[in-house]
Amino acid sequence: MTLEAIMRLTAFFGVFVACAVWEAARPQRRWYHPRIKHWATNLGLMLINTLVTRFTVGAVAVAAALWAQSSGFGLLQWLAPQSVFGQALAVLFALLALDLAIWFQHWLTHRWTPLWRLHRVHHTDLELDVTTALRFHPVEILLSLLFKAILVIALGIDVWVVIVFEALLSASALFNHANIRLPKAVDRVLRWVIVTPDMHRIHHSVEPNETNSNYGFFLSWWDRLFETYRVSAKDDHLTMPLGLKEYRQSDQLTLPKLLVQPWRGVE
Repeated sequence: MTLEAIMRLTAFFGVFVACAVWEAARPQRRWYHPRIKHWATNLGLMLINTLVTRFTVGAVAVAAALWAQSSGFGLLQWLAPQSVFGQALAVLFALLALDLAIWFQHWLTHRWTPLWRLHRVHHTDLELDVTTALRFHPVEILLSLLFKAILVIALGIDVWVVIVFEALLSASALFNHANIRLPKAVDRVLRWVIVTPDMHRIHHSVEPNETNSNYGFFLSWWDRLFETYRVSAKDDHLTMPLGLKEYRQSDQLTLPKLLVQPWRGVE
């Protein structure tokens, strides 16, 4: 196993366990649906996604960064800042560009029907907890990896910057999907920089105008900049219904049904 893989797995499992323990000790909402079935479905999707990526594109973003670095291809490789200050600016630019790209990708999955049919698998979750961060259709995962690889090559981003960003993205997704309670004052302060669980929960509301808001995964700035930021939901966080209005029945949300859902209509 490569050092990159060890770092990513360590960060992932560390944050996953921390969030799982936190939401068990101090949940923001009570659970309305069977947790074992919920976890089995979401972890089942994660396992399928892991196998699919393992035997197809794998760590494509890291591979793209290695190729760009070795061949000197991409914007940052051409600029090649020599000073420490210039290199620090290049790293900052790369991290911001990657986070903005993920925000744009997420926004696009809600705007373009073919992508929404894939992404709605994520939104059909009737609960929101740390495992929801793993609930994505395999085809969406593959498209996301290819999108990041193209961006990494175009910008010529250093491989270690990509590794750090992947760890940040994974950790922040687990954190902001977790069913954890933060003091309101802490939540208000954190929201000026990063996406908090209460901020992201609004994105999983059944109300379409709330679903189409708060697209950020790590930094909260993009939603404010592009006027997609929503401070609060119509209903209280403790009782607001989550998921999609057209997918409420448990027999619609089994693992096999989720895998074919993008190509089927509402049953």
